[in-house]
Amino acid sequence: MDSIDRKILAVLQEDGRLTITELAARVGLSVSPCHRRLRELERNGTIRGYRAIVDATAVGLTFQALVFVTMRQEDRETLLGFEEQVARVPEVVQAQRLFGDPDYLLRIVTADLTAYQELEDDVLSALPGVQRLNSTLVMKHVVHDRPLPT
Repeated sequence: MDSIDRKILAVLQEDGRLTITELAARVGLSVSPCHRRLRELERNGTIRGYRAIVDATAVGLTFQALVFVTMRQEDRETLLGFEEQVARVPEVVQAQRLFGDPDYLLRIVTADLTAYQELEDDVLSALPGVQRLNSTLVMKHVVHDRPLPT
């Protein structure tokens, strides 16, 4: 990956809807070489896809919580079972396994506190191996969906 590839990535992270002609102009290439580079970045998995970034508040998801999960046991079967099940919960928009304690960090979005409380009581606490859930409410996003540094 060279500086031109990195520039393509930086420009696309800011606006993924550019035409190939607009992208080429912004990175200082003609259309054909820009297109070849873009296809290679897609083919090799550097660019994993394109999506719309939806404002959660605009679709009624005004409540967010960070949930720290401590597991009862950490054997392979339990961890894989937890990860498989948590991946099926639509309100979990991010899940990360951590070193140390706690074991996982989940970012949850729901309509309100009541919806979150029901999710925690009925779904999250019933996930395989969960010993303890510790929730922290998100007050404000300071840095959100920032492009990766290139």
